[in-house]
Amino acid sequence: MLVNAHHIKQVPGRKTDVGDCEWIADLLRHGLLKGSFVPDRAQRELRELTRYRTALLQERAAEVNRLQKTLEGANIKLAAVASDVLGKSGRQILEALVLGGSDAVELAQLAKGRLRDKIPELERALAGTFQPHQQFLLARHLGLIDAIDETVAQVSAEIADRLRPVEADVQLLDAITGIGRRTAEVWLAEVGTDLERFATASHLASWAGLCPGNNESAGKRKSGKTRKGNPNLRTALVEAAQAAARKRDSYLSAQYRRLAARRGKKKAIIALGHTLLITAYHVLKRRVEFQDLGPTYFDDRNRTIVERRLVRRLEGLGYKVNLQPAVA
Repeated sequence: MLVNAHHIKQVPGRKTDVGDCEWIADLLRHGLLKGSFVPDRAQRELRELTRYRTALLQERAAEVNRLQKTLEGANIKLAAVASDVLGKSGRQILEALVLGGSDAVELAQLAKGRLRDKIPELERALAGTFQPHQQFLLARHLGLIDAIDETVAQVSAEIADRLRPVEADVQLLDAITGIGRRTAEVWLAEVGTDLERFATASHLASWAGLCPGNNESAGKRKSGKTRKGNPNLRTALVEAAQAAARKRDSYLSAQYRRLAARRGKKKAIIALGHTLLITAYHVLKRRVEFQDLGPTYFDDRNRTIVERRLVRRLEGLGYKVNLQPAVA
């Protein structure tokens, strides 16, 4: 039986290997050991694939940072003008630099789309000194990034093929605000499709490490930081929460702004990841599609409190407020 060592920790001062063996055997005999979640072989193989893809994407991000460092060494500030250095325009400019292009005016003319509105700024950003060794390094960076992209595409195709029997679950998760297909695949690989192993959504949140800690003694609340849980699922949901916070006119973005104003941005993102996890649990458990509650959900729920707070704020600024409902 595989168990969590934290649950059977021996009392300090009586710690020996033999004593641990006796203590664990005694707990097992009395039925006090609880087995940990061990997925089946198919899910373990899927986990290896999704985690390998995550590692590849992290390596790609690191290589992009190295590429930008090479450009900065040549005093080329492309990232200050283009939001995506490896976009269509940025890629053409980088390839021209690899081929020996050095005229900032000619390089700036390679811009496409909305980036052409910034050609004067682009010319100043590209007025650097590109040396032969930097040209060599830039070619290596682009080649490695292309190789990683090809490998990621192959791994993603393998993951999609293995998840074809549960494509309906992927679509249900993909419909949730902030959760894309890649996050949905990670969710299914880490949690699985059998949600009966988690008694409630709160148990799943505790297992994933996305719920507040509970540490109270003598009536005092101590640190309530989250536990480690499942780092792969936690990372994916935090990334999804950051995307959901930027989605305009949605319930999740309204919740993020509401929490960030009181608790800070980082805690608000963790709370939003917790909401996404609970939402995904109920969507798959009940087999229903995600329904956004709308950006005014919290205001409509506490309408009287919101009105009172806004009236007090206007009166504090020296106004006399008389509320009249608008005609429908």
